[in-house]
Amino acid sequence: MKTYALVGTGGRSGLYIEAITGKYRHNAKFVAFCDTNQTRMDYANRQLEQSGIARVSTWKAADFSAMLDETKPDIVIVTSMDRTHDDYIVRALHAGCDVITEKPMTIDEPRALRILDAVDATGYQVRVTFNYRYAPHHSKMRELLMQDTIGEVLSVHFEWLLNTEHGADYFRRWHREKRNSGGLLVHKSTHHFDLMNFWLNSTPEKVYAQGDLRFYGKENAEKRGVTEFYPRAQGYPQAQNDPFALHMEDNAQLKALYLDAEHEDNYFRDQSVFSDGINIEDTLSVLVKYQNKVQLTYSLNAYLPWEGLNVVFNGTQGRIEMKIVEMSYVNAGGKRENEGSIEKAEITVFPLFAEPWKAEFQMGEGGHGGGDNAMLEDLFGERKDDPLKRAADHRAGAMSILTGIAGNLSMQHDKPIYFKDFELVKRLRQRK
Repeated sequence: MKTYALVGTGGRSGLYIEAITGKYRHNAKFVAFCDTNQTRMDYANRQLEQSGIARVSTWKAADFSAMLDETKPDIVIVTSMDRTHDDYIVRALHAGCDVITEKPMTIDEPRALRILDAVDATGYQVRVTFNYRYAPHHSKMRELLMQDTIGEVLSVHFEWLLNTEHGADYFRRWHREKRNSGGLLVHKSTHHFDLMNFWLNSTPEKVYAQGDLRFYGKENAEKRGVTEFYPRAQGYPQAQNDPFALHMEDNAQLKALYLDAEHEDNYFRDQSVFSDGINIEDTLSVLVKYQNKVQLTYSLNAYLPWEGLNVVFNGTQGRIEMKIVEMSYVNAGGKRENEGSIEKAEITVFPLFAEPWKAEFQMGEGGHGGGDNAMLEDLFGERKDDPLKRAADHRAGAMSILTGIAGNLSMQHDKPIYFKDFELVKRLRQRK
């Protein structure tokens, strides 16, 4: 039986706690929780007790190394704030543990280099949990492209839509500060840029990006009809009729995880999306040239009427179109299986000089069309041979965030950014 310690007991941790206390309880066991906030760790322990499992020891973040020394987990699960991932990953590796980390693996190149150094020095492994790879529709796209269904791929258009419930949530939370999350090009787009690397079996050569804060933020409030400003929803009557306000007292899980925990760290989960302090973009466009010469046009908008994607592959023998509509949700605000649930999923192949046809794939149970459960089986269950090679290591984690990091640099300097100039890329290519 493998033993696990988990650091970061906020909303993202629930996926792993439910898996290890449920289906995988006979071959996986928690030995410790670690967080900056005792209230959230107590909530995680109540989840264990409700599953008939004894509480585990809890450790404040400052005592993370002591926790590793005393509890000696086989694997550390990192689900903390993005900018802290590298510190926990590196210390866990040097303590003799493998690591499972939420995406993004980290938020900038220096932090990614620290992780690479630690993997090289220790020989322990890092798994990055790209659950989108395991979603049946995304796996089917990988299969179609591996089979050269449309010949050589020449160009791709990838449009991701975040809606006014889930999309707005990034502007209420710690993600609203780029120093914490790297902005949406790193935090959210790590999914999409990883899918592109995964689908194309290639990595970028050149990136150019543009972006701005056009919808959210105090500077846009009057344009959206906001005349009464408030810093957060809790305790402010002005928030009652604001469709963007998050009322945590109405949701048992959000209340337990965040509202009841505020007295410890003053972290406010329900900040107004039109308040001060937002320095990430909500409107983004990216051009990417890959090493295999494929051209990508990518856009991300965080204020749209529905959530999901449109992606189109153009090839020498035809075209593939995929449209996915995801169920709207707020992180940690509902049932786990509703997060990323699919309302509509279709893939259409348009061959040259032939009739179009629908690609068939089987949706599964749980989040992301069954992708979450398939990934959890790969992490905690019996590992099987996977011809699609969906498991992602630190190299995949690094290459996915580098597209977003390059995009941030491109916006900052208003010029294309070349992957060959990244020290991380040089070192990863030397190790092939």
